Parts: sequence; structure tokens; C-alpha cells
Amino acid sequence: MDEFKVLEIKESIFADNNRQAAAMRDELKHSRTFLLNLMSSPGSGKTSTIVRTIAALRNEFKIGIIEADVDSDVDARTVQQTGARVIQVHTGGMCHMDASMTQQGLEGLDTAGLDLVILENIGNLLCPAEFDTGAVKNAMILSVPEGDDKPLKYPLMFSIVDVLLVNKIDTVSVFDFDMDALREHVLKLNPKVHILPVSAKTGEGIDAWADWLRTEIRQWQNESTPTPAR
Repeated sequence: MDEFKVLEIKESIFADNNRQAAAMRDELKHSRTFLLNLMSSPGSGKTSTIVRTIAALRNEFKIGIIEADVDSDVDARTVQQTGARVIQVHTGGMCHMDASMTQQGLEGLDTAGLDLVILENIGNLLCPAEFDTGAVKNAMILSVPEGDDKPLKYPLMFSIVDVLLVNKIDTVSVFDFDMDALREHVLKLNPKVHILPVSAKTGEGIDAWADWLRTEIRQWQNESTPTPAR
């Protein structure tokens, strides 16, 4: 019996996506634009955190937002009220953003002159973790009501992020949430991750988050500045 070829579609898709994502990062470095991929479950407070972030950094950086949703433009309208440049991306049923969709979002947003672009990815802890969007850094939000055991259930997401925002810490007394247990779970998966407790509602911890982002943006821009010819 003749042997037949086995085509690994998923591996092929990831390889193509990773090449495009790497090329995008090169383009972003040339333009000195910092792209942040922000992920979380639905209802964790991504949009509220973005609004707080814009308020904290708007006097230092020119900011744009890519709002990704399966449908609706509710979040884009909310962010638009801050005065930041914003575009809504509908994924047509896709549960994640990949490099190609992010590239289209960047082109539609027009990143000329922007220092920071935040991609608000589709709300779930599975698909977005698998696809490189071309972002410089990956961030995620875990809200207190979701529980401290989420790293055990969705290890890939927690293992690929550079910073974890633990949102809604103003509700810790209401929910059975153990911050020390969360840190232990996360650091086993990702020893280098920065864990920052925040509250998008009260503003607690937003200064520390803004400081982290400020440092990363300036480092990226410094690395992107061409060395003067001698």
C-alpha cells in the first residue's frame, strides 16, 4: 500500500503567523511604535483598564487602541470618549487576533505618530494565547471574581505574558481569593512575569502599571533609535 502524506495544518498556520508577526515587530521598531497585546476573560475589566491607562499616560505618549470583538462596537465607543485614536475590528466569529488581523488593524488605525498602541484582544483565555499578534509585549488581566486557580486551568496563557494585572482588588474581601496562592501558581509557570494588583474602578495600582508600561515603551523607543553615523 502506498504511503500517504500527513499535512499538519495547525503547525503550518502557526509558522506562517509567526513569520508575519516577526516582520511586524521589525516594522514597529522602525516606526518606534510600541504594540501591547492585552488579553483576558470577558468581563475582567480590559476596557476600563485601558481607559485608566490612557488617562495616566496621555500627557506623555500618543496612544491608539485596536478594539477586537466578534461583533459590536460598544468598547470602541467607550474608548473614543477619551480622545484616543481608536479602531474597531470585527473578527467574523474568530475567537482570537492573529498577526494578519492585527496588521489590518494597525493599517486601519494609522499608527503614524503613535507611541503606544493597545490591542484589546478577544475575551477568552484559550485561543489568544496561541497566536503571536506581532506585539512587543503581552499582558493579561485576571479579575478577582474569576478565582486564584485560573493558572491551573489555563497554563498557556499565564506562561506567555510579560505582565499580569490582577484587577478588581477592591473586591478581595467579597470573594475567596488568595493572592499568595495565585502568585505561587503563576510564578511556577512563568518566573519572569510581573504581577501587579490593580483596580480599574478605584485607580489603585494604576500608577505602578503605568510605570511598568512607561519603562517598556521608552526602552523600546531607545532600542529603535538608529545609532548616529560617525
